[in-house]
Amino acid sequence: MRLIDTHCHLDYEYDGKTAAQIVAEAKADQVYPLMTIGVDASSVERLQKISDEIPGVFHSTGVHPHEAEKMTDADFEKIRQAAAHPKCLAIGEIGLDYHYDHSPRETQRQVFDRLLALAVEVNLPVVIHSREGEADLIVGLEKYVALRQKGAHPDLCHPGIIHCFTGTAEFAKRAVQLGFMISFSGILTFKNAQAIREVAAWVPESQILVETDSPYLAPVPHRGKKCEPRFVRHTAEFLAQIRGISVEKLALTTTTNAERVFRFPEVP
Repeated sequence: MRLIDTHCHLDYEYDGKTAAQIVAEAKADQVYPLMTIGVDASSVERLQKISDEIPGVFHSTGVHPHEAEKMTDADFEKIRQAAAHPKCLAIGEIGLDYHYDHSPRETQRQVFDRLLALAVEVNLPVVIHSREGEADLIVGLEKYVALRQKGAHPDLCHPGIIHCFTGTAEFAKRAVQLGFMISFSGILTFKNAQAIREVAAWVPESQILVETDSPYLAPVPHRGKKCEPRFVRHTAEFLAQIRGISVEKLALTTTTNAERVFRFPEVP
């Protein structure tokens, strides 16, 4: 029974463990391949090195909304060029975060729109970060979907993923209508996540994913510890219970969905 962690950060600190150790432990638990996710231009070289050196690891490139104010034209060009790397399979994470407002909201929207346009240009799916900016985010995603359709790429990729879903049911419904995957993290297992569990129960089978967002958000029974990609199994088991299916079926479904989004060039 194989699972895919569609969102982790292998260039972050894991209590002294190397990225290679983290990946080996995940693969031993049948969790592979892994997507390690970019958050700014400075992460480009680190992620390329990790995915170049470790089989079964792929990466994305993008600018997290927290970092939007720092992005320069040179950074944007660096990300655009990084998207051509053979193991770069998505643009992200990108989006809007109105909870912390580490970057001005108008700046976040401008950077978001620019990176969505880049995703259309390079024909890669997007990995979306969303926190308390759903109304503006949907406006951007609707424009993005329209731009993709207008471009009519002969081998058009999947639109992308709403990662680490914590939003409203209304937002989830609109994102599903637009064709996006909805990805659930260890938050799903938290006691105060009933509203998220209600969404997880009805998301279409063809549009559901699991992730860790490690080293953050470790699921029960590891809550409070540093999260690792192999812990995605706990989220998958919990999600299978919510949906009333076997974990084997949930694993097959989410693995098939992840492969459809990222179109992995090889699975070791």
